[in-house]
Amino acid sequence: MLVLILSRAQTESVLDLDGLRHVLRAAMEGVSAGRGSIPPRTGAMVADRGLLAAMPAYLPTGGLAAKLVSLFPGNAGGPLPTHQAVVVVFDEDSGLPVALMDGTSITALRTAAGSALSAELLAREDATTLAILGTGAQARAHAQAMVRVRPIQRIRVAGRNREHAASLCSALRESLGITVEAVDTYAAACADADLICAATHSPDPVVCRDYLRPGVHVTSVGYNTAGREVDSATVIDAVVVVESREAVLAPPPAGSNDLRTPIQQGLIGPEHIEAEVGELLLGTKVGRTSPAQITLYKSVGIAAQDLAAAHLALTAAREQNLGFEVDLSA
Repeated sequence: MLVLILSRAQTESVLDLDGLRHVLRAAMEGVSAGRGSIPPRTGAMVADRGLLAAMPAYLPTGGLAAKLVSLFPGNAGGPLPTHQAVVVVFDEDSGLPVALMDGTSITALRTAAGSALSAELLAREDATTLAILGTGAQARAHAQAMVRVRPIQRIRVAGRNREHAASLCSALRESLGITVEAVDTYAAACADADLICAATHSPDPVVCRDYLRPGVHVTSVGYNTAGREVDSATVIDAVVVVESREAVLAPPPAGSNDLRTPIQQGLIGPEHIEAEVGELLLGTKVGRTSPAQITLYKSVGIAAQDLAAAHLALTAAREQNLGFEVDLSA
């Protein structure tokens, strides 16, 4: 039983953001069409520290795989990422494990690619100003992904730590070659933004309705079991799009308090969710219908995205003879 092992550097080297966005299209269509099997995420909680989540999935276009991912928000700002993961790929005919690869890079890049796909579908064509809320790996990946789908000319970054924000700005200026500046507050970052990417572990909303201009597209990928990233007023006023209704409305660790809270408070109903990304791609639902609308993509991260990314990485790794094989049956 030979299993191909791919390191983080090897996995990341074969994951192109444009290629990821392409395979996520097929995966999201599959989710909304009811193809395959993508059960809700489950998790083992480590009190006051974090959780370990299990995310299996099967899709005819991506095969069979499972991700194990730990989320420890206390790692923020330190040498370890908040999300650490591995992905195991299985043969869909026999169930034999065929590959083990880094899931930390997959998580960061497929999440950013998913947000960029939402912007491609929902953001105004003339979006030029991007706000990045957060300073970690997701923040960096989102900036790199968004400039590929809209003509971004200026980026503003805000986070809890001004030094971390400044460091991210410096890296983005060097890699993207556009204006990138750190600001002191989330409100200042959002003030005249056409696109807002929230990627924090804040227990309190960092996206508030008072911050937003007409026509803005917001992506929210932050996760907190006790709090939420987006306030209820924004959710109420926005055209809301998700990866999966079932996933986003489930209790944590599968779902999101950002939508569950205003539903539980009676401010909106589940029908307020306008569409899944796959429904927009399939043409069965409509997203933005006017330039002034606020659109919100609330992502909880579903295993179908990890599956698509892992399939892409494994195919490329085999073509490039990357990794090394271990005989687990020896």
